[in-house]
Amino acid sequence: MNQISPAAALAGLPITPRLPVVFVGHGSPMNAIIDTPYSRGWQMLGQSLPRPRAILCVSAHWTSQGGTLVDIAARPPTIHDFGGFPQRLYEQIYPASGAPDYARAAIGLVRSTRLEADRNWGFDHGSWGVLLRMYPHADVPMFQMSLDLGKAPQAHFRLAQELRPLRERGLLIVASGNLIHNLHAMDQSGKAQPWAVEFDARAAAYIRARDIARLVQLGTQGPLAQMANPTPEHFLPVLYALGAGDPQDELTFFNEGIEWGAISMRSFVLA
Repeated sequence: MNQISPAAALAGLPITPRLPVVFVGHGSPMNAIIDTPYSRGWQMLGQSLPRPRAILCVSAHWTSQGGTLVDIAARPPTIHDFGGFPQRLYEQIYPASGAPDYARAAIGLVRSTRLEADRNWGFDHGSWGVLLRMYPHADVPMFQMSLDLGKAPQAHFRLAQELRPLRERGLLIVASGNLIHNLHAMDQSGKAQPWAVEFDARAAAYIRARDIARLVQLGTQGPLAQMANPTPEHFLPVLYALGAGDPQDELTFFNEGIEWGAISMRSFVLA
């Protein structure tokens, strides 16, 4: 495990007012390039937040097994990790620089598990698809951290708790996933599935109450969990937002809605 002290990990990063934590339901990659209520919500969010020195994005679209990876590259590439969309979407480039100093600080802070430096990823659509709207000039350095699917949900939450001090060093933490993400249950009519309405409402109540145990149970156990998230990667980012949040943070929901009947776009800010 890590041998350096938290103070050493944070050395060289200026103290700032505490930055918020954001959970974003990112939904379809098309939200990056077309005008939707959700993309407008991201744009307004970027305009309303204090300006960060750097961004950490934990995206559903970077997963790993047996270890958590942290991108320390200085110039991460834009990754078009999807298929079957208009050419205009593949032409999008998000040229933000990396944030190696902040990435190494994150690696240095965490004690509960080993974080490994990585230069082989970049910005996937769970990050750039949202940040393109929040910070369209790509002028805030950014790095990503992978989701180790071999970890229990509680381990993801503990890891996020250890990242809290970075909020007071100018880091904005953006967790990008979806509380509900079942592509096989999508309805072209757009009508929300009854089970999705139930899951979304219960998840919102547990988030509001900061009841992590019940939220994890809802999201990972039983038939309703299996309907909402046949695979866990879109649900897990919410645990990073809640873990990096402080109990005294004020919770604000935005972009509430269920897209295509089976994708919750519910998002929130803790500040």
